[in-house]
Amino acid sequence: MKKKTTVELVEQSEKVSFYSISFQMDRTTEFERFLSKFEEEAEFNEDYQKILGALEIILDRGALERYFRPEGAIHDNLCALPLESGNIRLYCLRISDEILILGNGDRKSTRTYQEDTRLLGYALDLQKFDRLLRDDLDKGFVTIEERTLKTIEDHVYLL
Repeated sequence: MKKKTTVELVEQSEKVSFYSISFQMDRTTEFERFLSKFEEEAEFNEDYQKILGALEIILDRGALERYFRPEGAIHDNLCALPLESGNIRLYCLRISDEILILGNGDRKSTRTYQEDTRLLGYALDLQKFDRLLRDDLDKGFVTIEERTLKTIEDHVYLL
């Protein structure tokens, strides 16, 4: 069964806009779910703070490629934070230097995300969404103006 998904603006600065996907069944963005999972988890606090620190830098400087760990295939925009090693990952879609779509993530206990069903699920959701968004961009249903995905709020995607 496909999940109805929308996109919400999370935060915007002079350099970048953060968006996140939200499944209509629970009305919580994937990024909010990530935050709630780790904000009280003392065991992973250092890694969680690294990710939050990286997001602050990105807000100040833009979603430059050098801030991300490439995770997906050559043909998609999947990446992860933090860039350096750590015990947790936050999966994202880096659309451009000005647009970042924040996903979900979790503890990384395997060599690759493909070996962990939870991490694989988060990555696959973003990869599916990436394909649908690129199709809408190609067709002109969604456009990019500076740091904004225009008309994205009018779309419901099926993942």
